[in-house]
Amino acid sequence: MTYRHPARGPIEPGMSLVSRVVAVCLAAVMAGCAAGVTPAALPAAAPPPVAQTAVQIASGMPPAPTAAPVLDTIALAIAKAEAEFEAGRLEFERSRLVAARAHFDRAVEMLLLYPGGARSDARLQVAFERMLDRVNALELLALRDADGITESRTEPAAIDEVLTAAMFERPSPKATTAETVAADLAHTPPGIPIAVNARVLQYVELYQGRLREFIQAGLDRSQRYMPMIRSVFESERVPLDLVFVPLVESAFKTNAVSRVSARGMWQFMLPTAEEHGLQQTWFLDERADPEKATRAAAQYLRTLNKMFDGDWHLALASYNAGPGRLQRAVRQSKKTDFWALSASTRYLPRETREYVPMILAAIIVARSPELYGFRVTSAAPLAYETIDVPGALDLKFIAEWADLTVEELQDLNPELRRTTTPMTPHALKVPIGTGAPILNGLESADALYRSFRFHTVKKGETVSSVARKYSVSTAALRDANNLSNSARISVRQTLAIPAPSTSALPVSATARPTVSSGASSGARTYRVRSGDTLFSIARQFSTTVAELKALNGLRTDRIKIGDQLKVRR
Repeated sequence: MTYRHPARGPIEPGMSLVSRVVAVCLAAVMAGCAAGVTPAALPAAAPPPVAQTAVQIASGMPPAPTAAPVLDTIALAIAKAEAEFEAGRLEFERSRLVAARAHFDRAVEMLLLYPGGARSDARLQVAFERMLDRVNALELLALRDADGITESRTEPAAIDEVLTAAMFERPSPKATTAETVAADLAHTPPGIPIAVNARVLQYVELYQGRLREFIQAGLDRSQRYMPMIRSVFESERVPLDLVFVPLVESAFKTNAVSRVSARGMWQFMLPTAEEHGLQQTWFLDERADPEKATRAAAQYLRTLNKMFDGDWHLALASYNAGPGRLQRAVRQSKKTDFWALSASTRYLPRETREYVPMILAAIIVARSPELYGFRVTSAAPLAYETIDVPGALDLKFIAEWADLTVEELQDLNPELRRTTTPMTPHALKVPIGTGAPILNGLESADALYRSFRFHTVKKGETVSSVARKYSVSTAALRDANNLSNSARISVRQTLAIPAPSTSALPVSATARPTVSSGASSGARTYRVRSGDTLFSIARQFSTTVAELKALNGLRTDRIKIGDQLKVRR
């Protein structure tokens, strides 16, 4: 049977299937043309991206090129910015604030620098504003967790614990203990006189019994400081037996504070510390500085020994009670022998009567610990290098530069009362080998230094009135100055005013202010970055907040990240 094409004639029966399909397709096309329907009038159907048509297969034509997908540059920019933000958030969780800030800066700039700006597209604007909200939320966390105001942690002084234990238990010395001590002293090079009496032996017994763990921990802790203490005492010509005084005073804890506010390894009261050159400010307390306090203690002990005509027992008693009180007790009792003076409860407080036998027993045990059942763990001696930090700088930044922890810096610098260095230059102790990266960080740290405000109380002022004056909460003001809810302030008292730093999350070392100049007018503008305030911008461009507000027609101090501010006319 023969099929006839309307235009091309018959189709032979012997034609292949492919040829027939082609013929049918051509017939349909031609029929459409004959009816006067143009291809443009037909619905446009996109061909499959890979499969070939029957015509192409029959004719051997190559497949038609597929259309390239349209690149969504906005989605790509948002994705890249989100990746930078996420990297910053991870750094923030590791307390690496400088690195976090660098990522946040790049994330914000990726959106700000998109052609047309971050507000040129609805999706960009939503992503930009959401990112700013998240960065600002993290900044609030940084301010809350690292405000530099909260005072460093302290621990109870050892002497309070020893006295408490002695109140409840005063063991009678065993005969073997007395024999051991006598034999020990007979073979020990002479030092300060040590009386082998019941009162001293009772403490030797107590140290081996109920206070064993306490003494063991103190002996282990002492190994870190002992080389330094011995060196200082030798240079000050003080008997080396007295290097063990801190075993009773503080168990060699530099952050120890007693119930009467004595502080540090050597438990100095503030007036005595100031007499011997130990500084105390809102930022630091050098009573907690191991080396400075050790030298002050050696000089003080030598002075007390001279004051009491070379009698070390009376010198030790006056170290505890104060020289004035001991001189008064000697004068009233007409006794110059400590044991006779302390036999009565009339002249000295209980703590001082117990103090000398406590110290003597500690010297006995510490000079030959193995003999009394202690095995001292060796430790690396205190070693460090010092870096001069010119202003108030958060320890987190210094720790990050040197890959340290804040706790490591606090351990080497227990004199720091806050988590920032003082506003005045300070020699910061850092682990050996970490000085170079810290110095590199300091070279670009200008934007990281903090400023603190202080207020001298005037007549009639209260905590509430001072708080209102500086627009801070009463609770924050009390927390910043360690004031209880019932505590009152006094005239001429200095209060620290809590205030957030100009940049809670610091501007990264590589980030620089974005300033542009008008071609014709010469006006200069600045794009507001995270953490900026009008005050910090004014200081940066040597102008005033009032001038900035006038230049930009601002009625309030509120500014937003991304705002363009005029900084020069």
